[in-house]
Amino acid sequence: MRMVFMGTPDFAVDSLARLLADGHEIVGVFTQPDKPQGRKMKLTPPPVKQLALTHGIPVYQPDSFKNESQLALLQQLDPEVIVVVAYGKLLPGYVLDLPKYGCINVHGSLLPKYRGAAPVQWMVLNGEKTAGVTTMYMDRGLDTGDMLLVKETEIGENETAGELFDRLAAMGAELISETIARLPEGIERRPQKESQSTYVSVLDKGMCQIDWTKPAQQVHNLIRGLDPWPVAVTVRGDVRLKLFQSRMTEQHTEAPAGTVTEADPKKGLFVACGDGKVLQITEIQMVGKKRMRAGDYLRGHAMEPGTILGNSDICIREGR
Repeated sequence: MRMVFMGTPDFAVDSLARLLADGHEIVGVFTQPDKPQGRKMKLTPPPVKQLALTHGIPVYQPDSFKNESQLALLQQLDPEVIVVVAYGKLLPGYVLDLPKYGCINVHGSLLPKYRGAAPVQWMVLNGEKTAGVTTMYMDRGLDTGDMLLVKETEIGENETAGELFDRLAAMGAELISETIARLPEGIERRPQKESQSTYVSVLDKGMCQIDWTKPAQQVHNLIRGLDPWPVAVTVRGDVRLKLFQSRMTEQHTEAPAGTVTEADPKKGLFVACGDGKVLQITEIQMVGKKRMRAGDYLRGHAMEPGTILGNSDICIREGR
């Protein structure tokens, strides 16, 4: 099928690669403008652009779709369908109405729940047990169009947002492949139930701070939900520590929240939470250092039981 692909981050790369492997004629890729990244703020092309260029596909990076600024180009490309995966821009009506088969979106949640930005991370942050991807027809609302196909998966109790992100990206690629293959024969359109809809926002650096007075499960969800970015942060004395992974334990304690109950290079790092349960921290990074297993950190930075881990009001921005 002749198509235009619109997408930007890693999540969209799998879908573009799958559509290419399926043999579709991708006549153009729209993606966000290059942005400075890293400590040196080097201008870096989005992952989707990098893949498109390796296949010789024309890439377009408009700042805006206002005032029908892209209409002539899209008419020239003449796609039968436009596939949109984590593009990051709202599309106006003249784009939505142009292709024969419309604009088909891959969304990283089980709609109508978790509409909007960062659905994968918020599912983990909220402690959801089930995740999935949905393909849908795009309309003029934010993730409000009729649903086509849905694929579900269970979320592991220790699975991080980054790990789930990668799994859902692969699932989304499978689902868009099936959706496009079935479009000509017709797929039942299922309107979303507005009464069941929820919206989520982009992640904010202010979310990084760990509040050890919260229940252990909530702290655990925060740590794994903010991995790999923006990363949960705590403080040991005047040293900020980034915490990437954790595990729930069966241990209980009467120690105050934030108290280190055990810190052994062989057994690991264990911290008391507000509900009296103890959380095991498995991966740590000191600011400016490499990410490492908690045991390796403790070998070089001994920590006595009774040490209090505190709050940090500063989070360090790091790209994914």
